[in-house]
Amino acid sequence: MRFLLTFWQFSRPHTIIGSTLSIIALYALAAYDVSWNTWLVLLLPSLLSALACNIYITGLNQWSDVEVDRINKPWLPIPAGQLTRTQALTIVLIAGSVALLLAAWFGVGFFALILLIMGIGTAYSLPPLKFKRHHLLAAAAIAVVRGLLVNIGFYLHFRYELTGAWLLSSDVIPLTVFVVAFSLGIAWFKDIPDTEGDAAYRFGTLAVRIGRQRAFTLGVLAVSVAYVWIVVAAALGYFPNPVFYMATHTFILNLFWWQSRRLQVGDTAQVKQFYYFFWGLFFLEYLLYPMGFYL
Repeated sequence: MRFLLTFWQFSRPHTIIGSTLSIIALYALAAYDVSWNTWLVLLLPSLLSALACNIYITGLNQWSDVEVDRINKPWLPIPAGQLTRTQALTIVLIAGSVALLLAAWFGVGFFALILLIMGIGTAYSLPPLKFKRHHLLAAAAIAVVRGLLVNIGFYLHFRYELTGAWLLSSDVIPLTVFVVAFSLGIAWFKDIPDTEGDAAYRFGTLAVRIGRQRAFTLGVLAVSVAYVWIVVAAALGYFPNPVFYMATHTFILNLFWWQSRRLQVGDTAQVKQFYYFFWGLFFLEYLLYPMGFYL
């Protein structure tokens, strides 16, 4: 039981929940006009491959940055002494192998998608590229993976398996644009509480380079653009239920602004609480977006 709890912490639960909801939502969109009968043989192994890929990426990041995590996140399993680096690397390699094996079961297209995501995740954490040290590359990597590859890649994968055609519907385009913008917020918000360790180890995050407040302001702007875009897309007729999207996203945007105004950016504890609230909005989007198609 202790190992399972440690493994759960090592997997970074908020990313696991986010990946689970996003894959299920994309399946719901892809299967909107066809049958859901393939969920056991299509959705489940695809989801397991995605989650194993997620564990590979987040685990590799922790394995590569133990020293900086001793300052920024000392409660994580490796700096807390709950996992050795050898044990962590073993989990990472097993997760990566499982992700690729499950992807290969579907064929070359899905295998290439998972391999590309893992490749970007590897470049994010490991030298010589180590995107994490450079704020532009780090933000681009997160936006490309979370925004483009997950949404477009998994949607195309599901549509091909369901219909036999690589058909990209306009249904997923507004979601992709939303998540790309939202992912910039993830990239910039996540580093705000970690400026002490990042500065000590010369990680050029946006919060280190321009300060916490400016990085936070840019993140708020990016997320605001994401919500305004969905409202505009609804008004332009992208969705079957435009009133639902306009009402829900206007309300959530105002909730986000209210929480942003209350935040003291210099208070690390408050920033961490805000960051998890922010991930809650990410979860909510993947519930709301497909819901509007089925109402």
